[in-house]
Amino acid sequence: MLSVEQNDRLTRVGPGTPMGELMRRYWHPVAATVELDDNPTKAVRHLGEDLVLYKDRSGTLGLIQESCPHRRVNLLYGIPEEQGLRCPYHGWRFDETGRCLEMPAEAPDSTFKDRVTALTYPVREMSGLIWAYLGPAPAPLVPRYDLFVWENILRDIGVQVLPCNWLQCQENSLDPIHLEWLHAYQSGYVLELEGVPPEKRRPVPRHEKIGFDIFEHGVIKRRTYRGTKEEGGTTEDDPEWQLGHPIIFPNWLRVGNGFQMRIPVDDTHTRIWYYTYYAPPAGMTAPQQDTIPLYDVPIFGENGRNLRNFTIAQDTMAWTTQGPIADRTVERLAESDKGVILFRRLLQEQMRIVEDGGEPMNVIRDPAKNEIITLISEHNPDGKPKPTPLGAGRGAPMSGQTDPETGRAIWGPTGIHSPVARQVFDIFGDAAKQAESTPT
Repeated sequence: MLSVEQNDRLTRVGPGTPMGELMRRYWHPVAATVELDDNPTKAVRHLGEDLVLYKDRSGTLGLIQESCPHRRVNLLYGIPEEQGLRCPYHGWRFDETGRCLEMPAEAPDSTFKDRVTALTYPVREMSGLIWAYLGPAPAPLVPRYDLFVWENILRDIGVQVLPCNWLQCQENSLDPIHLEWLHAYQSGYVLELEGVPPEKRRPVPRHEKIGFDIFEHGVIKRRTYRGTKEEGGTTEDDPEWQLGHPIIFPNWLRVGNGFQMRIPVDDTHTRIWYYTYYAPPAGMTAPQQDTIPLYDVPIFGENGRNLRNFTIAQDTMAWTTQGPIADRTVERLAESDKGVILFRRLLQEQMRIVEDGGEPMNVIRDPAKNEIITLISEHNPDGKPKPTPLGAGRGAPMSGQTDPETGRAIWGPTGIHSPVARQVFDIFGDAAKQAESTPT
């Protein structure tokens, strides 16, 4: 268990808090690029700060304080100009650096505008997301992890805002054992409720060994288990142990065919980005994707209870039902929680580094290393995109992961809610069949 003070250090993210200062050393996605297509201003609450994201008429992005420095009007209703954002109340205009460019009601020779600035933060667009950096200058590089820059793949971006603290979402990734209960055993129960007979349900794996290693970008999670994987389980010779998969410090998971990014909105809310890729079979070319679609991932059903019929829904149920901020003063951790314990210690270590004036781990500054950051894992052992499975899945998928029109299993953590996942069988599968039938 933790003390109240220890729990506060790990969970509070506002300006000046230890965790807030650590989080401010990293770039975080705050919006999807497509969100500014129809309306070029967007309210953003991030790390406990209320801000306005905008795109001016020249295409320059800005992230500015919510209230105008003049008379405190909300700049969400500001007017994008060729350069900067104009306050709708009295016309003061600010650029992306916070510099006041114009005060229309003041005398032409007034220098007052040169003495007024707005709080702004750097923003960048990359791979369908808009990234913000709230830390001290100089800003590091926006990390170019492999699936952000891979070619010949399709992508989509799911989002949800959860009524809970970021840490209970991220600690889930350091807890391998939940796989067999939250996702396997509970899935069987959901299938039972949906009327699927026992013989069509997937068997439940049983973990035999779990392990964790710190590496330059975070933590590698490893496991062996019996059951599943053609019912033979896995051993220490298999990729699940030899390679594992990475938890990217401080608040991402890389697993399967994508990233899950757990972004603190404030102390009691977390924005989750599900950034997923879909790769064609070998020798095929994916169609051109001019924009990466954004979609909402539901949390609750019509009855007001947490959904549980797709993978991510089960996770969000576990995270949100711990409360707005999990009370770690009353928890009882066991040996199987050693990954959670390791991660909390790593967070404490990195917070102390920042408090001492140092730079924490996984801050990217070398352009040569940032051309592409390849993450080797059990799912990408060769560092390349893994083709999306197009065959029938083993066992009966739950309703939230089964296309209601075709009955096909949906490949991806958010199931039927992913627009690309629902189409990928037709996009890649039909083309693959055509290629097989074409004489060479």
